[in-house]
Amino acid sequence: MILDTLANATRYESLNSRFAKAFSYLRTVDGTQPLGRFDIDGDQCFALVQTYETKPQEKALFEAHRKYIDVQFIYSGRETILWAPLAAMKEETMAYSDEKDAALWKLVSDTTPLHVSAGHFAILWPEDAHAPCIEWEKPEQVFKVVIKVAVE
Repeated sequence: MILDTLANATRYESLNSRFAKAFSYLRTVDGTQPLGRFDIDGDQCFALVQTYETKPQEKALFEAHRKYIDVQFIYSGRETILWAPLAAMKEETMAYSDEKDAALWKLVSDTTPLHVSAGHFAILWPEDAHAPCIEWEKPEQVFKVVIKVAVE
């Protein structure tokens, strides 16, 4: 897991051959993009543009993916993303779905809260269970882009 600002993104481009394209796309985000999926490199790298109101922690679930790395970028608003190692997940609420590339678990007590605000991103690998979209002090409207980058 990595948490940093878009200004430092070039430091991470060598970690995956598609990260340069992902961060290049994120540098174009200005909050006016339509919502939905936008291909950057077909199914190998694509953006999911979304907006929502953050939710209370008790409504959150951990998720993890196998085929994709998440690069979660906040353009506006603030949220908390809970992080824990995948090995710490105990009570599965949805078995892994190949179609959704996700499995879900109930929250565990030993987590690390990541406070993510405008201009920040988190990189979450398949071994990083994460519960996004959680309130940071209060409910807030968020404009977020999640780049899905195929695992190499």
